[in-house]
Amino acid sequence: MRNDTALPQVPAAPPAAPRAPRAAERTASGPLPVPPAEQDAAGEELAGLDALQTERTRRTSAGEVFRTKVAPPMVALVAGLLLWQLLVALLGPRPDVMPGPLDVGRQFAELLTDGTVLGALGTSLWRGISGFLVAAAVATPLGLLIAQRRALRDAVGPIISGLQVLPSIAWVPAAIIWFGLSDATVYFVVLMGAIPSIVNGMLAGVDQIPPQLRRAGHVLGARGWTMASKVVLPAALPGYVAGLKQGWAFSWRSLMGAELIAIGGSIGFGLGSLLEQGRTVSNMAVVMVAVLSILAVGILVELLFFNPVERRLLRGRGLLGHRS
Repeated sequence: MRNDTALPQVPAAPPAAPRAPRAAERTASGPLPVPPAEQDAAGEELAGLDALQTERTRRTSAGEVFRTKVAPPMVALVAGLLLWQLLVALLGPRPDVMPGPLDVGRQFAELLTDGTVLGALGTSLWRGISGFLVAAAVATPLGLLIAQRRALRDAVGPIISGLQVLPSIAWVPAAIIWFGLSDATVYFVVLMGAIPSIVNGMLAGVDQIPPQLRRAGHVLGARGWTMASKVVLPAALPGYVAGLKQGWAFSWRSLMGAELIAIGGSIGFGLGSLLEQGRTVSNMAVVMVAVLSILAVGILVELLFFNPVERRLLRGRGLLGHRS
């Protein structure tokens, strides 16, 4: 007997979802496309990393250099001169005891006209620069030698540090006894002031060298002087330049001390001699001219030589971006 009851309608099955491609199929057909939002985010991250590792090449304009480098010292100088002149005007001291900037300026003009300042400046600069160069030529190989020999460093390292602490002016009496009143006395004092500082700077730079650089040099066959000149010295340049900078400061101070004490004989007339001459005749304006000239030389050497060298060295090592 046939059942006429209708069967319920079964809904049709939904279409099957597309099958995700297997790893082999993805490899054969290429990588899956990355959504645009994720591409933008990844690009920003890479751009940020590149900005951290890439040296800035923007050059500073002349106006910005003047505003950031030249103007602040000039403003400080003018403010100091105005304060000096104000104190002189308020206190009214004797001009031979405390002259004002105008008195010092007039005295400088007189000494400049008769050639006294230029002659003294030229003599001191020649002694200071030549003595510093000789000290660097002696101290550089000496520092490399001491840095390469541990036993030698243990033996003479404390002596060099002691010589750096010793005021170089203490060598003036001994130098006068040995060399008399001659330029050799001045040069000896300059060398004794500069050499220990440069050697200690070299040793400090060598101490900061990563051991991997030495091992790499050994692997490449560097030995002896080749290791010192091709591996150690370039890696120790930051400390070495700092030692040179300090050595110049010590040599300049030593030179002024020697010129103050060793006067007469065949010794030429330098800024230290001009300083002592002003004290002898009780002319404070001459003393201030000599002091300001000595200060100006130190500042100019720092700004025109050592600062550019340090910036270039740091920039070459990725520690300083372009600023000019």
